[in-house]
Amino acid sequence: MPRVILFLCTGNYYRSRFAEELFNSLAKQHDLDWIATSRALAIELGTYNFGPISSHTQEALAQRGIALAEPIRPPMQVTEEDLSGAARVIALKEAEHRPYLTTRYPAWPDRVEYWHIHDLDKATPVEALTSIEEKVNAIITELRK
Repeated sequence: MPRVILFLCTGNYYRSRFAEELFNSLAKQHDLDWIATSRALAIELGTYNFGPISSHTQEALAQRGIALAEPIRPPMQVTEEDLSGAARVIALKEAEHRPYLTTRYPAWPDRVEYWHIHDLDKATPVEALTSIEEKVNAIITELRK
């Protein structure tokens, strides 16, 4: 059974979904015994998200030749089971996500790895998704050793 890496962001709509899909594509290419999933820390804040996944994420994946499986699943809220079932948990922006982990999942804030990938309020999709791609590539390189 493959080990799980869990990517977390606020709404499970944009950043974490890109990380999940990119990781799974690369892990498959490199025959790694890992699979990624992603979840939201505050799914209720995604009231302005239309459709199951961000158009920015869809476009960036398509540019990289990564096809999304149909039907595209909707965003999902993280559970304690998701957290405990993952071998590795990464939150996409510490300043944004540590407070949610602290209040909603108090056993987890210090057990999660944090990146510093801004949302659309502070970074363009190209900037944010390129940063995620660099970090996911680094993980793939690490896991291949």
